[in-house]
Amino acid sequence: MYQASYLKHFTEEVFLAIGCSEEESKLASQVLISADLRGVDSHGIARLAGYVRLYDNGRLNPTPEIKIVHETPSTAVVDGDRGLGLVVAPRAMEIAMEKAEKVGSGWVSVRNSNHFGIAGYHAMLALEKEMIGMTMTNAAPLVAPTFSLDKLLGTNPIAVAVPANEEPAFVADFASTAVAYGKFEILQRKGLPAPLGWAQDAEGHDTTDSNAVKSGGGLLPLGSDREHGSHKGYGLGAIVDIFSGVLSGANFGPWVPPFATAGFMSAQQGVGLGTGHFLGAMRIDGFRPADDFKKDMDKWIRAFRGAKAVAGKKVLIPGDPEREMEAIRSVEGIELLEPVILSLAELAQRFNISFDKQL
Repeated sequence: MYQASYLKHFTEEVFLAIGCSEEESKLASQVLISADLRGVDSHGIARLAGYVRLYDNGRLNPTPEIKIVHETPSTAVVDGDRGLGLVVAPRAMEIAMEKAEKVGSGWVSVRNSNHFGIAGYHAMLALEKEMIGMTMTNAAPLVAPTFSLDKLLGTNPIAVAVPANEEPAFVADFASTAVAYGKFEILQRKGLPAPLGWAQDAEGHDTTDSNAVKSGGGLLPLGSDREHGSHKGYGLGAIVDIFSGVLSGANFGPWVPPFATAGFMSAQQGVGLGTGHFLGAMRIDGFRPADDFKKDMDKWIRAFRGAKAVAGKKVLIPGDPEREMEAIRSVEGIELLEPVILSLAELAQRFNISFDKQL
């Protein structure tokens, strides 16, 4: 087990080693380790080596000039200057919240960025201002739309964070696919098959091969097949892609560049700048008194949490599993898979940073 503080410090040291500022190294490591704490291991420190490979390949600028290139009182387009998405997205959310404070809501599309970690982190920033937050991002084309053999969309997650009064916040954070690709990477490290409904092979047939995407297959949209609503997951992923990429001037669809961990993919000629995100913040009192809303959110949450459940189960509120996992891992620590430990040890050796493989 590794304490989050230990992993966060190590991650900061790695980002500093590739030239990031102290402030941005701290922010990037905070975003990354928050994923591990919340149980989203596919987007946590396991991704650290991937960000270093982005730097090695000249796709990551460690000292970006993040700037607004177009704006109105309630909207903005931000150019991330090829910076860490872990840094660009929080900066964009700050802009969205500043606009929301002035005019009720703020909406920011981002171009020329990179992988931004877990969407939920950025959406939850709005909770600190007692606002509703929404974030989404497009990603490399690993997903075959309904009835397609071609991969045209990314896992394209969306997150929404809503404050309550006495109850914990409502935080929905999910990919528009059956699962995020990081889940396949975990299965690959463990040498395990994937459940049916997660992917299709190169001929479009259901498969349990966790390496199917590397062999010409594709991830399936949320719903898995047409009979179970895959067209809805396809539509959701398309919306995220249009808001994140087409609206901002980033790459979109099959032109979104791959994250460095997708070593079986290569970046092709793009139609825009980098990876795109879309972030928004809404002031609750732009609609009704905030206290009244939050009290009603308590009622909403309690009604769903108190629903009669099937035997041996309980009805969860979006955000419950992650919040409960964070409470556990903050005390007990974070368990890392052996391949992840080895990748961190390699980074430590490369940058002459201390890392204890036996902690």
